[in-house]
Amino acid sequence: MAGNDWINSYLEAILDVGPGIDEAKSSLLLRERGRFSPTRYFVEEVITGFDETDLHRSWARAQATRSPQERNTRLENMCWRIWNLARQKKKLEGEQAQRMAKRRLERERGRREAVADMSEDLSEGEKGDVVGDLSVHGESNRGRLPRISSVDTMEAWASQQKGKKLYIVLISIHGLIRGENMELGRDSDTGGQVKYVVELARALGSMPGVYRVDLLTRQVASPEVDWSYGEPTEMLPPRNFEGLMDEMGESSGAYIVRIPFGPKDKYIPKELLWPHIPEFVDGALNHVIQMSKVLGEQIGNGHPVWPAAVHGHYADAGDSAALLSGALNVPMLFTGHSLGRDKMEQLLRQGRVTRDEINSTYKIMRRIEAEELSLDASEIVITSTRQEIEEQWRLYDGFDPILERKLRARIRRNVSCYGRFMPRMAVIPPGMEFHHIIPHDGDMDTETEMNEDGKSSDPPIWAEIMRFFSNPRKPMILALARPDPKKNLTTLVKAFGECRPLRELANLTLIMGNRDNIDEMSGTNASVLLSILKLVDKYDLYGQVAYPKHHKQSDVPDIYRLAAKTKGVFINPAFIEPFGLTLIEAAAHGLPIVATKNGGPVDIHRVLDNGLLVDPHDQQSVADALLKLVADKHLWAKCRANGLKNIHLFSWPEHCRTYLSKIAGCKPRQPCWLRNDDDDDENSESDSPSDSLRDIQDISLNLKFSFDGDKNESRENVDGSLDSEDRKTKLENAMLAWSKGVTRSTHKSGSADKADHNANAGKFPALRRRNYIFVIAVDCDANSGLSESVRKIFEAVAKERAEGSVGFILATSFNIANIRSYLNSEGLNPTDFDAFICNSGGDLYYSSLHSEKNPFVVDLYYHSHIEYRWGGEGLRKTLIRWAASIADKKGEKEEHIVVEDEETSADYCYSFKVQKPGLVPPVKEIRKLMRIQALRCHVIHCQNGSKINVIPVVASRSQALRYLYLRWGMDLSKVVVFVGESGDTDYEGLLGGVHKSVVLSGVCSSARNQLHANRSYPLTDVIYYDSPNIVRSSEGCSSSDLRASLEELKVFKG
Repeated sequence: MAGNDWINSYLEAILDVGPGIDEAKSSLLLRERGRFSPTRYFVEEVITGFDETDLHRSWARAQATRSPQERNTRLENMCWRIWNLARQKKKLEGEQAQRMAKRRLERERGRREAVADMSEDLSEGEKGDVVGDLSVHGESNRGRLPRISSVDTMEAWASQQKGKKLYIVLISIHGLIRGENMELGRDSDTGGQVKYVVELARALGSMPGVYRVDLLTRQVASPEVDWSYGEPTEMLPPRNFEGLMDEMGESSGAYIVRIPFGPKDKYIPKELLWPHIPEFVDGALNHVIQMSKVLGEQIGNGHPVWPAAVHGHYADAGDSAALLSGALNVPMLFTGHSLGRDKMEQLLRQGRVTRDEINSTYKIMRRIEAEELSLDASEIVITSTRQEIEEQWRLYDGFDPILERKLRARIRRNVSCYGRFMPRMAVIPPGMEFHHIIPHDGDMDTETEMNEDGKSSDPPIWAEIMRFFSNPRKPMILALARPDPKKNLTTLVKAFGECRPLRELANLTLIMGNRDNIDEMSGTNASVLLSILKLVDKYDLYGQVAYPKHHKQSDVPDIYRLAAKTKGVFINPAFIEPFGLTLIEAAAHGLPIVATKNGGPVDIHRVLDNGLLVDPHDQQSVADALLKLVADKHLWAKCRANGLKNIHLFSWPEHCRTYLSKIAGCKPRQPCWLRNDDDDDENSESDSPSDSLRDIQDISLNLKFSFDGDKNESRENVDGSLDSEDRKTKLENAMLAWSKGVTRSTHKSGSADKADHNANAGKFPALRRRNYIFVIAVDCDANSGLSESVRKIFEAVAKERAEGSVGFILATSFNIANIRSYLNSEGLNPTDFDAFICNSGGDLYYSSLHSEKNPFVVDLYYHSHIEYRWGGEGLRKTLIRWAASIADKKGEKEEHIVVEDEETSADYCYSFKVQKPGLVPPVKEIRKLMRIQALRCHVIHCQNGSKINVIPVVASRSQALRYLYLRWGMDLSKVVVFVGESGDTDYEGLLGGVHKSVVLSGVCSSARNQLHANRSYPLTDVIYYDSPNIVRSSEGCSSSDLRASLEELKVFKG
């Protein structure tokens, strides 16, 4: 609220005017309401939920009006506005109640269906504990690793970690990030999160068992910002080097790695970063792959060292981490910091902006979807407090505390969850550096220290504060917060002003940010500050309250020291405090605390036990708690001692120890074909896959065939006496036979076939030999636009195609049988394409020259790569039940709109036919339904709305391209993707990244309205059409036009 003085004056004015407002001229609606009371509405309905800054300005103008008639007119106008605000607030409250009721019903229905699918009622064991350290991946870690209670236990734990050499990747892509002299507060994107991730990276880098930590962020080479933000790499040296030098390696430690993406010479806010995230993911993927190889040479015995975890911070980095961890097949962690659903609810309650305006300004729906995807992909979600779990994360479709407890109980009893997954919620408070803090043991009665010149050595900020006080030796009540209504500073000043014993015993210091002129402050902050100044005057608190205009960040520790020196108290009276880092800082300096009982301070007080919790709305309770601590010296000393004794529990080493224990609880994952136990070739000439027998061996192992005779011969003839050509032929025949689905008896072939196979063995796969790879991802019907597009693209690069310098990949929603039928009907040869991304990214095949009957070879390593959190049969049953519920009722008849397509479904793609696309719920609704039931998947509307494909959550056509880069070294910057004007609902993923894109004008233009009309956010929020990597062909897009587009992209020289 903007304060109370002006409100009281305004209410008094309304009462004074009373009969002065001409009843005959008053509003009809006002008269109809009969007993309408502007005063009551203002107090009970308006100021409790709205920012009344504008009303305050209107009141100021009314108060300054000399003419009574004009003044009365202004006041009546204000009454009108109050009534409208109150009506609007009631409407918003009703809408919010409806949303909550709908969400509750959806949750309850989802739980019932999930429990029915799992075929067991909720037993006593499934009731579980309170929401907290929750896991569906194994036992709770709550009691497994006790808190550090001494230096000895820390050293013992450290000695256990010495054998480990972890590589951890952190991601925070918005704001300005550097290791020293952080510009905190420079803008809304460069705040506490920046400091947190830098200090986390620095602390992890110095922990035993951690070899390297990379903090990935955006490289900003803009004249708007300092040159240091354009440096590709910055090392983060540890704060304390003791005992670390012996463990340091060539590439060990913590680093800030800046990935170039987005506008090269422009610093942009986080709301505009969404279209550029795929480009960041591609750059990050390249960095991680290269670094994994480097670390493999240093500490991995030649095998790549993959990240133990990828940790995203905030929604944009969570989205990036989901894609990156999915591409690498490594565990993901997520920290939200601030959540979109919670922010949207707060903005809607204020009633000043509509949902559309919120989305336009903050891109809030894209942010919420990123947070939902982070829940889908994360092994662990790290929060600062339980309040964040219980009041914020439970707003999301992907997390239900009740269903989570049921799943956890089933896991503990080794009972199947039928494909359902829930991320583990881990409460790990942020850490702090305490080694430089020395609690002040003196008091104000001791003499001031002098330097060599005989002058006071006290910090300058001390004099700046004490000049306000008539008696600076009294204990200081310290509050450190910006003048924001949520911080509740006006209640603190009123509590101090109205409690005479407290005024006599203590002084009050308010550190409210920096200001030059109140008129230059934001309206809300200025209103709060003016209210405080008026309260100081009202209670005559001059000489007892300090409110300095300026302080530096480096002055904050000195301010805490001054309060401790006076035997003072620190207070945080905020209405709700998500965490409360200042409470930990104050405790580290030896200050007892008084804090709000709402939010994070409850957890902090439970650990530190160094003060009192109060109801921030109860002014008397605030005054009593402060008086109790200031007056009772024994209680003050006890709280101080408790805080200092327990403060190490909030140190960075403790934070990192708990953090690493959570990572240790995750199931290790990495690219399957590069696992050490699968790699028998210790003398490989290259770390990268190559077009050789090694590739074919890898894929044959992937197919998991057992050739007992062949394996025995291979082991016995280590001198090479085994006929290598015969061995190659048998392995390739095995792959082709599996792809066709024939029995083992068909693996044998004649000698003539062997010779033909051997002649072409070195050409499989051909991806790495190409200068460019053209990906045809035109989402049209196979009999219409796709055929024409393929023909034109082939004609445009006929010369390069004949030379073999350009390869082709077909990426569609069709299954391999549809693709084979399409190729036959168009007279195309499977070898015209190097690979086929099928089922919207659910399957990956390669073409082969070795068999005319079945020239397709499936990559089962790709299946292992994308199967994370795949719901399998449990997901399929739920989808079938959903499909049965979608019906078109015509009288007594009921026609099913969605039916399972068993013929085109596969192990990692469940397909459904859509009879009437216009009557099917949009993708977001299907995805929401699955998330509510803890089923994680990627739902895609495709083939112009006539088909729905459901694939693993980390799978897509764009992710398949990243897999090919990881698997075969296919350079993504040498990839050109051809798409239509619109496409399937995974269309946006194909238009971002480091690859180049050609949009075929006039192709697939009809799909836009049908598939993308009901999106949560517009395509313009996530596609950067002005990118130099995207060109649009001319209308009609002849082969010559396509050639010109490729020249514009500098693929070919013009």
